[in-house]
Amino acid sequence: MTEPSHLTAVRESYDTVAADYARRVKEPAGLDPVSRAMLAAFADLVRTPHAGPVADLGCGPGKVTAHLAALGVPAFGVDVSPRMIELARSAYPELRFTVGSMTALDIADGELGGILAYYATHHTPPQWLPTVYSEFHRTLAPGGRLMLAGHVGNDEHLRPTHAYGDHPVSYESYLLPAERIAALLQRAGLVVTTRVVQEPEGATKRQVGTFLAYKPG
Repeated sequence: MTEPSHLTAVRESYDTVAADYARRVKEPAGLDPVSRAMLAAFADLVRTPHAGPVADLGCGPGKVTAHLAALGVPAFGVDVSPRMIELARSAYPELRFTVGSMTALDIADGELGGILAYYATHHTPPQWLPTVYSEFHRTLAPGGRLMLAGHVGNDEHLRPTHAYGDHPVSYESYLLPAERIAALLQRAGLVVTTRVVQEPEGATKRQVGTFLAYKPG
């Protein structure tokens, strides 16, 4: 099967910027209080006996994966960029990191106790989001939890040419309204329990939406 063009662009772009991205992106401890609290709440929800492993999808250099692990979560990371996975394995050799795509996860049905998609889905064209969210539903165990977070907007379509150290990139970003993201998650069979939208503040120039959901059953 031919790979979707947006995945090729994301892989090549993040392979290019990986080292500068890892240096520039904040450690989870340096995030704003609301973001830290939401990660802690997610950790509480998935840190239950026999809940299954937790996949950090779009894990990048593994900083958030390691943060979850430090909170007692059995977390592992998946990213489409081989270079990002190399950096994650080097920085956190005690954790598991694999190359993979959210459009077709190499994870069994119902295997996961939780999924974190942290600033990981905004490069996905809107027409591909039902596929991604269906993969979330498929791989979560009944009762499994999802946390999805990232920039939201009024159907903004961004086409940057350079990023993270002024390296050339070819990915695109799609910032959807929070209401539409919640509706798409629910259409995929997930029950949205929490939706938090943070307004731009300080260095953050865009709205950030965080969603907590679970797979019923």
